[in-house]
This record gives sequence, structure tokens and C-alpha cells, in this order.
Amino acid sequence: MAERVIPLVDARVAALPVPAGTGAAPSGRLVDTLNRPLRDLRISVTDRCNFRCNYCMPKEVFDKEHAYLPHSALLTFEEITRLARAFLAHGVRKIRLTGGEPLLRKDIEDLVAQLAALRTVDGQPPELTLTTNGSLLARKAHALKEAGLNRVTVSLDGLDDAVFRRMNDVDFPVADVLAGINAAREAGLSGLKVNMVVKRGTNEHEILPMARHFRGTGITLRFIEYMDVGATNGWRMDEVLPSREVIALLRAELPLVPLDPSAPGETAERWGYADTAGRHDPLLGEVGVISSVTQAFCGACNRARLSTEGRMYLCLFAGQGYDLRALLRGGASDAGLNDAIAAIWQGRADRYSELRASLPADASRDSAAPRRVEMSYIGG
Repeated sequence: MAERVIPLVDARVAALPVPAGTGAAPSGRLVDTLNRPLRDLRISVTDRCNFRCNYCMPKEVFDKEHAYLPHSALLTFEEITRLARAFLAHGVRKIRLTGGEPLLRKDIEDLVAQLAALRTVDGQPPELTLTTNGSLLARKAHALKEAGLNRVTVSLDGLDDAVFRRMNDVDFPVADVLAGINAAREAGLSGLKVNMVVKRGTNEHEILPMARHFRGTGITLRFIEYMDVGATNGWRMDEVLPSREVIALLRAELPLVPLDPSAPGETAERWGYADTAGRHDPLLGEVGVISSVTQAFCGACNRARLSTEGRMYLCLFAGQGYDLRALLRGGASDAGLNDAIAAIWQGRADRYSELRASLPADASRDSAAPRRVEMSYIGG
């Protein structure tokens, strides 16, 4: 096995200049150079997290000396809402709040309420979702639901307490995350999802216990291939368990049938639990696999990302973003913000995962390549 190298650096770099726009008013449909529409906005509200999962924020890098963004650098809730309104004018329909750990952002439910008051070009409220490690969910679930949040996705990498404590690297018990999931259900947050990052040699033995636990609960479990996001997680291809192996393992015990995508650009491949006749039983639910390493889905990617301090990123694996905060705080009009977002998206040609698949196994970690932004900074 190759030696793991974790660079002790700050991957935040200078922003890209915002390209000049055309001045045209938003039409509600904005496409990039590959004809991919803008439909999904992911907003990171903090670069802080109370976990130290080694695939995202390894303790060797994000230690007590790590310099996080000062509060003054973060977008305010009003700034986030103003930018979100501009994105909605271009056709965004779903907004996901991420981090870091988004529930660490003080009064996050106030931001949810502001976003819930916005409307899409069709006059509908946007779908509001949030991804969390679940550690604070039990105390926040009711307030989030009351504020207008539609759905929560919880990251959970195993049910075995020892495995889970080892992976979060702060000795946090799995029982408290499960309590948070139950609190979200009781608060009325529907369509709950649980994401499990699978690392070969670390937690693949938790795949079946996780499936058994969530089968029939109405919660969708999704298995995510360990990804080469950022520069600090020491990623190696030999630690990736391909999704096809995950599905084969599940099908050996739990009959599954393939399901159609639930929406254009969906990242997960869906599989439904089958009944004795071999048909999908909705009462048993479904699982999903996200195969960004072994089966790229760049061709349908309709997501933009807004970092904690207001940079617009066009890919999870990007190295640089466009500084929208400078426009906000420089007095840009709403028309100016709309024009900037349009110009950035119209120039988008990002398709990192597709390109990675055509390279030799170690080429995507080439030290000469531009550094990629950390997932904790722009969200997953």
C-alpha cells in the first residue's frame, strides 16, 4: 500500500475574478457550456465542525491551532438570503445548507426562516434541506421544522459504537446521533436520509448492519464512495470500495431491484427492497449508492456551491471560487449579482470526475496539479 501523505497547509487560495456579464435579465433557465442547467445550490454556513472524520477534517490538520475564518469573514444571514434570491431567479429550486457542521452556526433556524420565505421562478418555496453529523440534531430538530426546513440528511458511518467513535475521532457516541435522527422524525421532518461514507479496511463490515437497521423505517440509506476531495485526507484509491461491490454485498442477503431516478441530476443510483414476488415494496424502502469515483455523473451535475465567506464554486473538486462577497459588500445591485452569477455559470465546463476516470490511478493526486478546496469549506 502507498504511503499516506497529509499536507499541513491551508487550502484556501485567492479567488477567481468574476467574468463580465451580458446585462440580460434572469430567464429562470441558466445553462453552462455543456448545457447543464442550474437547479441546486449548496450553501456552507460554517467551516467549523465538532467531528474530526479522517476523510474530511483529519485531526492532524484541523487541530487546536488551526485558524478558522473569523466571524466577520462569514456571510451574514441577510447576505446569504440575498444571494439565494439571485440564484432562484436563475432557476435554482433546491437549497441545501452544509458546513462544516451547519448546526454549529448560531441561530441557524433564523436563516432557514429567511430562505423559506423566498420563491422560485414558478412562485413556489424552494426545497430546503440540511446535511448534518447529527450531534446537535436532537436539540435543533423542532426549531428547524418550525422555521420551514423540509428535510435532513444525517452522516453516519456505522452502527458499531467503537467503529463510529474511531471514525469521528472525537469519541462521540453513535447513540446520540440515532437520538437526533429520531428527534427529526418526531419533529415531522420527512424524507430523511442517512449517508454512510464507506472506506475499505475501515467500516465496510458495517454496510449490512446499517441496511438491516434502516430497512422498513422510511429512512433512505445511501452509501458514498470515499472521495479524493481536498488535499488533507490522504486519499488512496485502494481504500475506495466501489458501489457495485456494495450492491452485490447487499443483494446477497437483501433482494433489491433498480429504481428510476427521482429527479434530473440526482447523484444517487436508487435500489428498492423487493418483496417475495421480486417487486419493489415501498414499505421496505430503498437504498442508494453515490459513485463519484468509479462512475462519474458530471454530465448531469446541476449544482453550484457557495462557500462560507461567499465564494461560488462550480465543482466539489474545484481549486478556486468566484468572490461574490466582494460584490455584495462593494455595493452591487441585485441586477449586478444576477449578471455575475449568470456569467460564471455560463462559462462552466467543470467535469473533474469524468476526467479523473481517464487518468492513471495516482494522477488525480499529482502534487503539481492545482490544490482543491477542502470539503469542510464548501460542503459535500
